[in-house]
Amino acid sequence: MPTECFLGIDTSNYTTSVGLVDKSGEVLANIKRPLPVGEGERGLRQSDALFAHVKNLPSAMQELASLMDGRSIIAIGVSGRPRNVEGSYMPCFLGGVAAAQSAAAVHGVPLYTFSHQCGHLMAAVHSSGRYDLLAHPFGAFHVSGGTTELVRAEKAKGGFCVSCVGGAKDLHAGQAVDRIGVAMGLSFPCGPALEALALQNTKKIPRKRVAQDGCYVNLSGLENMALKLYHDTGDAPLTAAFVFDFLGNALVEMAKAYQALYGEGTMLFAGGVMSNSILRSRIESELDAAFASPALSADNAVGIALLTAMAHAAE
Repeated sequence: MPTECFLGIDTSNYTTSVGLVDKSGEVLANIKRPLPVGEGERGLRQSDALFAHVKNLPSAMQELASLMDGRSIIAIGVSGRPRNVEGSYMPCFLGGVAAAQSAAAVHGVPLYTFSHQCGHLMAAVHSSGRYDLLAHPFGAFHVSGGTTELVRAEKAKGGFCVSCVGGAKDLHAGQAVDRIGVAMGLSFPCGPALEALALQNTKKIPRKRVAQDGCYVNLSGLENMALKLYHDTGDAPLTAAFVFDFLGNALVEMAKAYQALYGEGTMLFAGGVMSNSILRSRIESELDAAFASPALSADNAVGIALLTAMAHAAE
């Protein structure tokens, strides 16, 4: 008999993703197509992102088809909105929803819709091996180009019941990294290149206080401080190291405020920014933390596929 599988589709503002898992949770496919961003630009308009997904989805699905020998899809899941909150909406997710609805109709299988954020949380739970977190409410960070949120999450129908209890009030961590990186001449998205520069730094990193209000912080000042440091010194590695040192401090301080408020231990870290080795090392030095693997930190549809398997099994 064919191996029964679950398909996930995610169309964020940065990546077209298709994921496939089996009933045991083994990841069979993690297919990604980055959305093209012009030189010197810091992101995409929603209309451009949606158009890019329409172009990317056929080749991603063709790649998946090449892996389907001896396998059959019994349920399909898709990210239909950014977060599980009223009014959460981004047009870029319409491309994935259209593809998922079409595939489910052709295969005659059920379709489940989740939020992009829930997919990230599930990918982090799975790749960190911390399924024990699903037994109770837990604190989690979703840190990316479009989100810097500290949430209290609990497993529920439809993915997770998520309450935002902290995060960045103004600029997202990924936005700060990309704005600073582009200003320094790096290509968008700038995270990997800025991390490589930071790892070259041998100088003492200047410390600046993070503007904090309980579980919330302000990150808008980071961009000005980093670019002033770069213009004053011309030292790209030092500037890059400063950026991640500041972000690491902000995340640790928010986590400590959360733990003091709720009395909970392990913090889960998800989202593309959390694939950064410098941030991970900084956080692990002070917190009981669980991280998604680098491949499942960045945008992916594996988390959506895993949520689909769980939802299907619960019926």
